[in-house]
Amino acid sequence: MVTTPLALLATYLIYKKVEKVAKITCAIVMSFAALTLIFHSDAFIKWKVTIIYAAFAGALLFSQWFTEKPLIQRMLGSNQEIKLADSYWNKLNSAWAIFFIFCALLNIYVAFWMAQDIWVNFKVFGLTAGTLIFTVLSVVYIFKNMVKEPAEKHEE
Repeated sequence: MVTTPLALLATYLIYKKVEKVAKITCAIVMSFAALTLIFHSDAFIKWKVTIIYAAFAGALLFSQWFTEKPLIQRMLGSNQEIKLADSYWNKLNSAWAIFFIFCALLNIYVAFWMAQDIWVNFKVFGLTAGTLIFTVLSVVYIFKNMVKEPAEKHEE
């Protein structure tokens, strides 16, 4: 309950800006932490993970279906160094949405049908490792499909 607002503050102090998704995540984390403390029930903490992943998936899918550019393209393609065809951005966006949906559903299963110590290890190590692996796979996909710039000719 303390680290999330501190991370937001640190982000603001360093970059003078906090992304909307970070603010929303902080609000969800703080709300579910408060509910956990008020009602003395760990179910709220367990649901928090699922809701955050579902919100990420929803935002990705919404952006793909109802906005000009998929969210993943706005997040990664805004620096102009990563150039992909629109079809690749859409596939990458969809892949991340599916990944988040899978994580949300898997969290429900592990959180409510397995022992709490198994869920804690799954949340801390399993979801972190899964996200890291998916990130690496995304980087490979991006570099494999990047638009190649024509080589500059050197005149002598």
